[in-house]
Amino acid sequence: MNRIAVRSVVGGLRSGQNCNSYISTAVPLRPLDGAEFLHSLKGDVSGGFYWTRMMSTVPQSAKTVEERRKSKSSVSDDAKKGSDSVVVSDYWGIYRPKITREDASEWTWNCFMPWDTYKPDLSIDLSKHHVPKTFMDRFAYRTVKVLRMPTDIFFKRRYGCRAMMLETVAAVPGIVGGMLLHLRSLRKFQQSGGWVKALLEEAENERMHLMTMVELVQPMWYERLLVLVVQGVFFNAFFVLYWLSPKLAHRIVGYLEEEAIHSYTEYLKDIDSGKIENVQAPAIAIDYWRLPKDATLRDVITVIRADEAHHRDVNHYASDIQFQGKELREAPAPFDYH
Repeated sequence: MNRIAVRSVVGGLRSGQNCNSYISTAVPLRPLDGAEFLHSLKGDVSGGFYWTRMMSTVPQSAKTVEERRKSKSSVSDDAKKGSDSVVVSDYWGIYRPKITREDASEWTWNCFMPWDTYKPDLSIDLSKHHVPKTFMDRFAYRTVKVLRMPTDIFFKRRYGCRAMMLETVAAVPGIVGGMLLHLRSLRKFQQSGGWVKALLEEAENERMHLMTMVELVQPMWYERLLVLVVQGVFFNAFFVLYWLSPKLAHRIVGYLEEEAIHSYTEYLKDIDSGKIENVQAPAIAIDYWRLPKDATLRDVITVIRADEAHHRDVNHYASDIQFQGKELREAPAPFDYH
């Protein structure tokens, strides 16, 4: 069979035909049914399918393209409404089905789906604090306190801008930890205990905090520049830290989340005192946290603070596991624990 194929290709080349178009003339008819496939295993047919096309460079017939366009016309129309500059290709057969809310209205978000949303748990204890016991704990605690000083000096009580800046940093540890655990799982052929997904989930939740804060606070050019510098430094520093000592890295993040709880509590105090206007909640926050339609800024800050408390618990928990001499994969990760 191989000799026949080689002779055919050589013959096509000698006659001046294009190799791709020559191979593509071997047109398969259809997939085999069960009985025919069993025959193929006995040697009657040289494979499980009659191939319909050998090369993808051969254009489809006009009729086939037209049929596919008609079947996806509604999807194409929706895509065109989103942006006139978007190039849509029917070739790959990739599209997003129409998604609606519970009230049958159109789902307008592309950055997250309805199944990514959740009802926040506001009953969590905000006053929890991990008392430093070991040298590493004290080092982590002092490091976080030192890192907070320039933030207090730069932003003072401008908690909207402070939150916007901190959320660009807070989303880094989850993605770094998840990435390194993912690579470790690949290297050692080991399960992660669910921690890869849990940490990536944390990073995504922090990113949604940022998307919400950007709707509330339009950052100035120098604040955007500061984000680039701080995130660049923090990402690389945390990458090295997590690679050297995951338990220290998680402990630092736990204390960072404790500071975030404190900052959002002060934010709420300024809202309650009238120093910050309690404006309407952004639409993205209403859908992400399943808030009522008349939700306000205070409601948004309250649920974000609850998220930070959950992140505090998860990271201190992860650090405790490793301080006990165990690996993260030995303790199941908490899912959907924002």
